[in-house]
Amino acid sequence: MIIARSPLRVTLGGGGTDLPSYYREHEGFLIAAAIDKYVYVTVMRPFTPGIYLKYSQLEHVQQISQVQHPIIREALRILEFKTPQVELTTLADIPAGTGLGSSGSFTTALLKALHTHRKRHLHQEELAELACHIEIDCLGEPVGKQDQYIAAVGGVTCFTFHRDDKVTAEPLRIGMETMLDLEDNLLLFFTGFSRSAGGILKDQQVRSRNDDPEMLSNLHYVKELGYRSKAALEGGDTVRFGELMREQWEQKKRRSGGMSNPHIDGWYELGMKNGAVGGKLVGAGGGGFLMFLAHDRNRLRRTMAMAGLEEVRFRFDFEGSKVVMAS
Repeated sequence: MIIARSPLRVTLGGGGTDLPSYYREHEGFLIAAAIDKYVYVTVMRPFTPGIYLKYSQLEHVQQISQVQHPIIREALRILEFKTPQVELTTLADIPAGTGLGSSGSFTTALLKALHTHRKRHLHQEELAELACHIEIDCLGEPVGKQDQYIAAVGGVTCFTFHRDDKVTAEPLRIGMETMLDLEDNLLLFFTGFSRSAGGILKDQQVRSRNDDPEMLSNLHYVKELGYRSKAALEGGDTVRFGELMREQWEQKKRRSGGMSNPHIDGWYELGMKNGAVGGKLVGAGGGGFLMFLAHDRNRLRRTMAMAGLEEVRFRFDFEGSKVVMAS
């Protein structure tokens, strides 16, 4: 049995500039942090031939072409399972559709497990790029590249998305005191809304490809905010970073009418009045988690708890995708 895991993530700055529709023309930049909440994939060889899948649904088929789960189907196809005899099970600490990059985490964990099962090795960058190839090229999903890359490499990492599709990953150069400050004061609260990012990202993709001036101006500015966030964090100024988070959220809401709703807006303002320096919704928008940088985390926690929002506490993950058991 092989068990692989990949971390989920939060975006700290520049989110949205990792979509090919933007970076192939203008180059993208963002900062993402892997967190210690994971997607797990187990792979084993069952006693009888066939493909056995256990995720939110159950599948038992004989041929790869019969697999309903699109990512699993493409991964098995790429690894050329000639006479399939494999059983896959997936688990996650946090459900999909909550804005923490679960699809990219799942794809990297799946590929890590399958390659280990076939006794093949993939470097982190190869793993990330293969996951991107499956989601973006094979399946045509309107997603960016940050989720696959941060899941593969882990850490608190700066990514540059080049026009030729290459990606440069560099650790954010911050001191231990700033790192611990971020871990202690970045707080995640679940809004209770789950959603698919596809609709919002598809709209961004179409408008970027059509050179929509409003969309491009927004993404250019968000990229600049990503660079400013990098400078603030590397300078140890977490308060300034928190203020930039609020500015990013204002820009993000302008990209789509579906980015927020009255409930989310109300909780956001409640947080800002009760211990937060800044914050934003994590992910493509429409639901998932509100993330705040707190100056009074105890007050913020009490306020959000009274409003009915559950906190998910986390630390950063610096390992990325890895095999946790091979037997």
